Amino acid sequence: MSTIAFLNIPMHGHVNPTLPVVAELVRRGHTVTYHISAPFSAEIEATGATVCLYPEADRPLADPPMPITMLDGLARTTVGLLPRVLAELRDIRPDLIVHDSACMWAAVAARELGVPAVSLFTTFAYSRHAPSPTRLSWRLLAEAAAHPRNARDFLRWRRRLRRRYDTSGLPRFDFPNVREPLNLVFTSRDFQPGAGTLGESFQFVGPSLGSRPPDPSFPAGRLRAPVLYASLGTVFNVGPQLLRNLVIALAPLGGTVVLATGGTDPAALDPLPDNVIARRFVPQTEVLERAALFVTHGGMNSVNEAMYAGVPMLVIPQGADQPLVARRVVQLGAGLAISPRDAGPGLVHALARRLLDEPRFMAAADRLQVAQREAGGYVRAADELERHLRRSGRPAPADSPRER
Repeated sequence: MSTIAFLNIPMHGHVNPTLPVVAELVRRGHTVTYHISAPFSAEIEATGATVCLYPEADRPLADPPMPITMLDGLARTTVGLLPRVLAELRDIRPDLIVHDSACMWAAVAARELGVPAVSLFTTFAYSRHAPSPTRLSWRLLAEAAAHPRNARDFLRWRRRLRRRYDTSGLPRFDFPNVREPLNLVFTSRDFQPGAGTLGESFQFVGPSLGSRPPDPSFPAGRLRAPVLYASLGTVFNVGPQLLRNLVIALAPLGGTVVLATGGTDPAALDPLPDNVIARRFVPQTEVLERAALFVTHGGMNSVNEAMYAGVPMLVIPQGADQPLVARRVVQLGAGLAISPRDAGPGLVHALARRLLDEPRFMAAADRLQVAQREAGGYVRAADELERHLRRSGRPAPADSPRER
C-alpha cells in the first residue's frame, strides 16, 4: 500500500478535477492526504482522503490577479507554507507527491524530501503554443514596472526561497508552470494547442468527471428542448446587466433557458420570462447533458464538461486563461467567441442562432466529445500515477488493476 500526498491551491477550478482522481486512488487501496485550505475540507473528506489544512494566515490568493501580483503571492505563500508543509510531510512519509502546476511549495518540498512528484495542469500545458501568463516577457516586465512594489516583493521572496531550499529544476520566474517527470493535463490531446511539441512526460487524461450527488432542488422536470444553458463562472463579478442581456438574447430561442448567476442574486434579474430558470448554482453536468448550446466564460473545467457532453459553445472570456481557451474553441470549430463589452442582446442572439442552426458547430462538438471521452478521465489519471509509483520503485496496492 502506498501513501500519496496531494497539495493544491485553494481555487475550485484547480481542486475539482482532482476529486474523482483522489476517490479512485482511495478505492484502489492507497492512503491519500490532501493539503488545502479549510473551505474545501468537506468535499475532499467525501473522497476518503485525510485533509491537512494550511494555516489560514498563509493561504494563497484565491482570486486570479495580474501575472505580477500572482507571482508575488505565490512566492510569498511558498516561503510561508514550506515549514508547516515540510513538517507534515515528514510525519506522513508519502511515496508520491501530486501537486498543481502552480503549487511551488509542494515541488520544493518534494525536492527537499527526495520524494517523486507529479504535476497537474488544470488548464493547458504551457508552451509557445499556449504561453504561460507569468513567463518572462516584455508584457510581464511592463507590468512589473507599473507595479514596482509587487515586483520587488516577488524578487525578495524568490531570493529567500532559493537561499533556504532546494529549488533545482524549478522555474526561476514562471512559478505557475512547475513541471515534473510526469505531468497530467486534464484535457484531451486534441484540445491542447501544439500537443505534438510536448514530450512524453505530458499525458493528456481528459476531463476528470466523477459522479456528483443529485440536486433535488433543481427543477429538472421543467426543462424543455432546446435547452440553452448560460454560466459565466463565479470568480469574476459579471454583474446583473450582462446576465440580463443573456436572458433577453436567449429566451426567444430556447424551450428552456437555464442561467447560473453565481455571485448575482437571481432576484436582481426579475421579472424573468416563464421559460427561464435562474439560480446561483445549477448541476452543470446534468444540464449540459440536455443542452443544445452553452454560453460560458471559457473556464477550462466548464469547457471540458461541455466538450464531454458534445455541446457547442458561445464563449465570453473575462480573464486568466479564458481568452486562450476561447480561441481554441473557435479554432476547432466548436463555437464562437465575443468579448464581454460586445455581449449585447442583439449580437448574443445572432451568434446563438448561428450555433443552433449551422450543423458544422455540432459536428465539431461531436468530434471533440469523442476525443474527450477516449482520453480516459480520472481512471486514466489514477493509472498514470500508479505507473509512476512503480517506475519510482514505490509500492502500489496488490489489488490495483495494473497489478493483476
